[in-house]
Amino acid sequence: MLILLNKPYRVLSQFRDPDGRATLGDYVDVPGVYPAGRLDHDSEGLILLTDDGKLQARISQPESRTRKTYLAQVEGTPTPEQLARLVQGVRLKDGVARAVSARAVDEPAWLWDRDPPIRYRASVPDSWLEIVLTEGRNRQVRRMTAAVGLPTLRLIRYSVGDWTLDGLAPGAWRRA
Repeated sequence: MLILLNKPYRVLSQFRDPDGRATLGDYVDVPGVYPAGRLDHDSEGLILLTDDGKLQARISQPESRTRKTYLAQVEGTPTPEQLARLVQGVRLKDGVARAVSARAVDEPAWLWDRDPPIRYRASVPDSWLEIVLTEGRNRQVRRMTAAVGLPTLRLIRYSVGDWTLDGLAPGAWRRA
């Protein structure tokens, strides 16, 4: 079984939390499924849940090279040089990280409001990037964009492999 969930902002990528924070269990009541990979508490978007251990490993293990597409709202306007650095590789504390691709995009037409909204500063522009990765280190997109001078304000995972969050509102899920 495979479930596609649009994980809302400030939801943990686990089913229980002793501190009472929102978890996947608040949205999906299907026994025996586990997240295939993680998505940070302050990130939104597609997370896959499965009861198939082999599929879970294939999706979440770095050796599998599963493509994951992220949309990042960043502070600033990216230059061609900054985008090239994301693909060529930036040095992080845990080694060099490279995107498969990184490009500036328009704000998605299907974008939902976030509660609370991101901070708005009239004197600092923001823009959107599409970043494709084949690995998933802790807070990788945020650390990479910060390393090139484009701090991430909002991060949405749009796809994992061939699965997308198309048609899924925040908190909604469907079987694949």
